Amino acid sequence: MSVAPVSTGTREQPVLEVLDLKKHYPLRGGLLGGVKGYVYAVDGVSFHVNRGETLSIVGESGCGKSTVGKAILRLFDITDGQVVLEGTRIDTMPLGTLRKRRRQMQVVFQDPFSSLNPRMRVRDILAEPIRNFGLAKDGAALDKRLNELMDTVRLPREAINRWPHEFSGGQRQRIGIARALAADPSLIICDEAVSALDVSVKAQIVNLLGDLQKELGLALLFISHDLAIVEHMTHRVAVMYLGKIVEVAPRRELFAAPKHPYTEALLSAVPVPEPGAARKRIVLKGDVPSPINPPSGCRFHTRCPYVFDRCRVDEPRLQPTESGHFAACHLHDLPAAENPLARNTPLAAA
Repeated sequence: MSVAPVSTGTREQPVLEVLDLKKHYPLRGGLLGGVKGYVYAVDGVSFHVNRGETLSIVGESGCGKSTVGKAILRLFDITDGQVVLEGTRIDTMPLGTLRKRRRQMQVVFQDPFSSLNPRMRVRDILAEPIRNFGLAKDGAALDKRLNELMDTVRLPREAINRWPHEFSGGQRQRIGIARALAADPSLIICDEAVSALDVSVKAQIVNLLGDLQKELGLALLFISHDLAIVEHMTHRVAVMYLGKIVEVAPRRELFAAPKHPYTEALLSAVPVPEPGAARKRIVLKGDVPSPINPPSGCRFHTRCPYVFDRCRVDEPRLQPTESGHFAACHLHDLPAAENPLARNTPLAAA
């Protein structure tokens, strides 16, 4: 059954809509290689990204956030659900037709070195998508576009004839961003795009992405486990746990007043920059369950400090807790006096 994405009340057509997305990997074994079970990597995820907006997907390693990004890019076929790009469904689109639509969605990968062909100069790396999508012919038009891309990512034009190994990690990631921009996309998926960089370089790349979004009106899907970076750059946050989204909210509301116990625990581990300030650390007991055999009911109930009987048998759905804030937690069906998360009231707006 398809589930509508969480609405923010806007009437604008989202650049990206993901509806009840599922990706189950079969486990094969035995002499005949029969299917013994499935890895439920992504199991019913819905969200949308508007033009000029950054939606961050966060969660522990193995929660399925990178699988979501790859599924949107159609790097593999999905098990179920829908992916709608600029109003057109692409998850069932024939590959020949999809190739023409790939210009609208590009990706910046995690490792800025392995994602660039070491046998191609920067000029050829950037020119390849321009030629592939027929955006400029060789000659003055191509040269002009290449110079524009180097200027856009704040790299010197004369560096365009260098090889990837002649650049630092941050500079290589700028080249990766320029390659994504070369196709003139409406959506860029950043899959852990700053996790391999030094702290100071991370800030430079995040600021660059923010500037580019304002200049070009890009929609960004930012996949990360670094909540400090996410807090700085995003508009909305979707928190994933074991293949499902458990909370979606505007950045400020989520960081000030989380409405899911898992989000509360994640945020308790984020360092506080103010001298003398500290959050109460919430240490979760046990390990993340296997995606091969996820728990019944709420998937977080095996580690939740507030678990009660209903959590073990009844799977919660994303429900609004307040305007624009959604959480999948049975605690919000309890009276406020019995809900331990009710104390998480938003801080005063800055």
